Amino acid sequence: MFARYSLIAALSISVAAVPLDDARAQEGIVGGIIGGIIGGAIANDQRARQQRAQPQRTAPRPAVNTAQREQNRSVQTALNHFGWNVGTPDGAIGPRSRAGISEYQVFLGFAGTGQLSEFERNILLTAHQRAISGGPQVAQTVSSHPQGLRGLVLVVRDEMSGRSPAQSAGNYGLPAAVASAVDEIAASSDPSAMQLVQRAGFIQLADLNGDGRTDYILDTSVTGSAFWCSAQACTVQVFVSTPEGYVRNDFQAFNVTPAMFTCTRGTCELGAPQQPVTVAAAQPAAPQAPQATTEVALSVPSAQPAARNPDAGATEVAAPAIPNFFGGGGQGERSLASHCDRVNLLTNANGGFTTRDTMTDPAQVLNEQFCLARTYAMADGEELIAQVQGVSAAEIADQCLAFAPSLKPFVSALSVQPHDEVMQSVSAFVLQTGMSPQQLTDTARICLAVGYRQDNMDVAVGAALLLTTLGERAYGELMGHHLVQGFGATKRDDLALAWFELGFDPAKRAVFAPMQPERDSLLRDAVFGQPVPQAAPAAEAALPVFAIPQD
Repeated sequence: MFARYSLIAALSISVAAVPLDDARAQEGIVGGIIGGIIGGAIANDQRARQQRAQPQRTAPRPAVNTAQREQNRSVQTALNHFGWNVGTPDGAIGPRSRAGISEYQVFLGFAGTGQLSEFERNILLTAHQRAISGGPQVAQTVSSHPQGLRGLVLVVRDEMSGRSPAQSAGNYGLPAAVASAVDEIAASSDPSAMQLVQRAGFIQLADLNGDGRTDYILDTSVTGSAFWCSAQACTVQVFVSTPEGYVRNDFQAFNVTPAMFTCTRGTCELGAPQQPVTVAAAQPAAPQAPQATTEVALSVPSAQPAARNPDAGATEVAAPAIPNFFGGGGQGERSLASHCDRVNLLTNANGGFTTRDTMTDPAQVLNEQFCLARTYAMADGEELIAQVQGVSAAEIADQCLAFAPSLKPFVSALSVQPHDEVMQSVSAFVLQTGMSPQQLTDTARICLAVGYRQDNMDVAVGAALLLTTLGERAYGELMGHHLVQGFGATKRDDLALAWFELGFDPAKRAVFAPMQPERDSLLRDAVFGQPVPQAAPAAEAALPVFAIPQD
């Protein structure tokens, strides 16, 4: 059976109870919110579960009046919510609660006395109330702060201390030099740092010097502040990456685009946009639209640079727009759900799944095992979703579906690039998210289930790519099936073979039909058209297999 996880901790995810609107469905918003909320909730629960596994000691509970007991219960509830597990909120502050309070105090940088001051209590209860109330700012803080949900406590502490790091651009995953510049601009403008980062056109991502790393363009013309603008132009700050760090270049201009800059290492020049810019993972742009760029909206930069420096390599020639006589139809509209319904009917009519002994049609084997793997993936993710508290399944599905634009470039690359190149690109995306591998793994398992359930191949294939890149090699099999069957990808048998080999790795963790030990051998026979050498009879006898009914 695939691994089961229990999600019991009160989900910070109550902070995301408000559904995403269209504006928040941009890549950066979606990447940060899904990882920080869904993945963070699972990680917090695992930490809380480990704490609960420790032996508990009971002690006499002192008598307290009703009002004090209610206040104590609120403190215990808040401590549990932020991962300082103190057991059932019963209003009695015993040794376990004192220990949790001490950990909370030390986390804030205060003395761990186990006795809350009024100031420390107010921080905790205010942060808890803000967490359960939710809202975009809370969701962003949780998703982008290095401490995840607990970062909200630090934000409230600083606000109550007269500081306001919640307004700092450093909370949005920007490099330190860029974040400091955003804060500087915000200090002389009406919009806050958070509002500026969210404002369309303020930050543009591009690879301006051709070193393969993301560079940043800050355009103050969108601030509406006279401090940064004159009648002729506004300040534009360009940060280009070098081995020593980001170098800032200042210009005066209006309506800048990456095509207007020519950069060599850390030095940039501003010119007219005379050459087209290649936009990552996009259709070739028509000559009359050189301003196409990718805008950043919160914590997750583009997985690949939004624009390439036209002078960094060979000169690029403007390509004519490619005609599309089929719209968005064709392969992209095929339904995997309908396909699997037909496969399952045929399997039932044949009396069950094909085995190595009964295989006569390799295509039927691939169909059956693809749909079986899809079923296991949906069950795995839906088990996690069902145990998540504070967010409905529909809200989680909406967030995963909104993640599709972030995953689309990698899904498209699957049909044209070898598997190692695709995984290298996905690996770069993983590193840029700033999230832990465990957060991304848990998030991808949930979104894989959503993608298959909603018949959204961009989400399903993208999530499977994330899982494979994160070391869950068994999911490589899914890319092989998608390339063979043509669901969410162009049919490419040649590219599919390497993905199947990755999924057949004997060292992998089995996630699809783990109780069927011959499954990999059956798939090998179907894919490569030759039997797999059998183990010695003695070894087989030493490993009996029992059929265990599934739940």
